Amino acid sequence: MLGEVFAKTVRDQRRAVAGWGAGIVATVAVMAALWPSVRDMFDDEMLADFPEVMQRLFDLETMSTGSGFFNIELFSIVLPIVFIAYGIGRGSRLIAGEEQDGTLEVVIVSPVTRSQLVVEKAAGLAVGVTALGTALFVAIVIATAVVGMGIPTAHAAIGAMAMVLIGLQHGWLALAVGAATGRRGLAVGVAGVAAVSGYLLHVLGALVDAVAPWQRLSPFTQATGAGPVSGDVPLGFAWLAVSSIAFVAVALPLFERRDIATA
Repeated sequence: MLGEVFAKTVRDQRRAVAGWGAGIVATVAVMAALWPSVRDMFDDEMLADFPEVMQRLFDLETMSTGSGFFNIELFSIVLPIVFIAYGIGRGSRLIAGEEQDGTLEVVIVSPVTRSQLVVEKAAGLAVGVTALGTALFVAIVIATAVVGMGIPTAHAAIGAMAMVLIGLQHGWLALAVGAATGRRGLAVGVAGVAAVSGYLLHVLGALVDAVAPWQRLSPFTQATGAGPVSGDVPLGFAWLAVSSIAFVAVALPLFERRDIATA
């Protein structure tokens, strides 16, 4: 049963969630406002002017639909960056950041076990990332109703779920590295390198035949490869969830055995 550490983790990110959530809503609103003009101007002749590489990578032929427009303009890179940045920033702070600030030792000496501490902080981070996903979902639903983008509610939910999973995976990776090492900078660095590597694998897999078989290993492909605002729930969602849990599971025994730095 989750306790005070979980509740405090959720409370501590209230303002951050509100700010990031407002930014997500504003971004969706701006892009939705632009869509009618893009829909009317994007045709086969305009599509032919784009390099074949861009057409293959971004599936530009779907640009004239609401789902395709959001997939290309928001879900291809903008929203993944937002969710990953939030996840890494918060995840690296929850244990390693508090340890370096000298505040973690107060919790360590309390009745809560170290494993419980990691699990509750991970759960608190999941609540924050899910709250951002909820804001994204609501914004898409409202935008499609106001502008007439024709995006079914279920499709919007799948798109939001994709962003929650990719943000949570990198956030829990940062949390795990921080718990295992006590170094926030290292946690940010490892998770950041993982994010950049995953995106490069996603892009190169779409462009280079030799890399294509490995593309499915990219979290970006698992989350966005099929166009997340769609009616399909990719199998990659399961891998994103399993790998996220694995990061936390691996960190538990490492954190249990490690000496905690004190102020």
